[in-house]
Amino acid sequence: MIPVQGLTGSRVAVLGLGRSGLSAARALRAGGALPVCWDDNPHARATAEAEGLLCAPFKSAQAFEGIARLIVSPGIPHLYPAPNPVVGFALQAGVPVDNDIGLFFQSFATRDWDNFETSPRVVAVTGSNGKSTTSALIHHILEHVQRPCQLAGNIGRGVLDLEPAVDGEVVVLELSSYQTDLARNLTPDVAVFTNLSPDHLDRHHGMGGYFAAKRRLFAEGGPDRAVIGVDEDEGQFLAGQLSEGPADDRVIRVSVERKLTGPGWQVFARKGFLSEYRKGKQVASIDLRAVAGLPGAHNHQNACAAYAACRTLGLAPKVIELAFHSFGGLPHRSQTIAEAKGVRFVNDSKATNVDSAAKALLAFKNIRWICGGLEKEGGLEELAEASASVRKAYVIGREAAGFAMQLQVEAEVCGTMEAAVKRAVAEAEEGDVVLLAPAAASFDQYDSFERRGEDFIAQVRAVIDR
Repeated sequence: MIPVQGLTGSRVAVLGLGRSGLSAARALRAGGALPVCWDDNPHARATAEAEGLLCAPFKSAQAFEGIARLIVSPGIPHLYPAPNPVVGFALQAGVPVDNDIGLFFQSFATRDWDNFETSPRVVAVTGSNGKSTTSALIHHILEHVQRPCQLAGNIGRGVLDLEPAVDGEVVVLELSSYQTDLARNLTPDVAVFTNLSPDHLDRHHGMGGYFAAKRRLFAEGGPDRAVIGVDEDEGQFLAGQLSEGPADDRVIRVSVERKLTGPGWQVFARKGFLSEYRKGKQVASIDLRAVAGLPGAHNHQNACAAYAACRTLGLAPKVIELAFHSFGGLPHRSQTIAEAKGVRFVNDSKATNVDSAAKALLAFKNIRWICGGLEKEGGLEELAEASASVRKAYVIGREAAGFAMQLQVEAEVCGTMEAAVKRAVAEAEEGDVVLLAPAAASFDQYDSFERRGEDFIAQVRAVIDR
């Protein structure tokens, strides 16, 4: 645990008692603060009270008298589509609103660092797609070279559940827009922006607000190095804003759509090969086609971003390349779960939006595509160009018929995962890939994309193990 610094003796409100909220309350108490907690869920309050945490409602601005700060869990709206009433009361009372990410950055450095040979560093990763894989890959590479490291944030542990850093350690954080939008302190040493595509637009009041939330990771504290995916206009703009000129190597531009040129620092992938250029000269090249855990252009983008981040930490290209080959990928993200009779089964349940599903479709040939679920804003038109390799779609979800009608490929309404897997397996031929890439949220049938992916795995095994 990382005890919170700077709030000793202060009363601090904590709204939301899920993983991050409970972690924040514990860390506040460990740092000498007096947390006052609330969650509308009685079970969540009971869990907190069982740990000796004080729970009390905040029903008006007057309830915030004597409160130094309000800590809000990421799932609770603080501005759009409408502020949670408790957040509104805090703002009316002039109480600063923060989250566990802000507490982490104000508390991570300690006096122990004065005795370290190498100060610990934080690598923070954000973006619409690929940030989990990129974060996990950076962590894997650091483990491969036996460098002290921890992984947390939107993946793994909560940030305040990390252990205090040791000499030379690197903490890798995956940060969502919900987390970067609210944190009052954002001071990573290396910040990574993978890409941007429409997501969570209601929470951020449109694409401008969504990009602004991501951009805060680079604007608030100013990282020493910034790794920026420039295949979208927003990334190109962000790189330009951070750079002092074409040769400024504090900004590393990343692409999987084109060769990058110029006197700066670039990492790009074309036709399956990663290339690093500095000052107009190539300094490294890696063949990504043979890296089983990183299939497709979207994973090549993740590889480029992770490679660039690790280069800023002083790792050599050959060392990074070796680590790539031992990376097994993340569950529910282009995860090969089985091969039987020449048919490959791939679980990409994390493809919860159109952009991530399109990238999954472009990574494979001869696809039997299982898709559908709770459709997000914007429709499915963008999937048309990515569907060239789809032999047939098998649509699940409560609104499967409406979803199927929007697809530009042959589609069969299956409804359930069990029915979809059975039909896909029955029709699959040698060389086909049965791919779960839903292009939709899971909440119409499952409580998370993980549960959906687990069901896919279970149904595949039930059929092929007969």
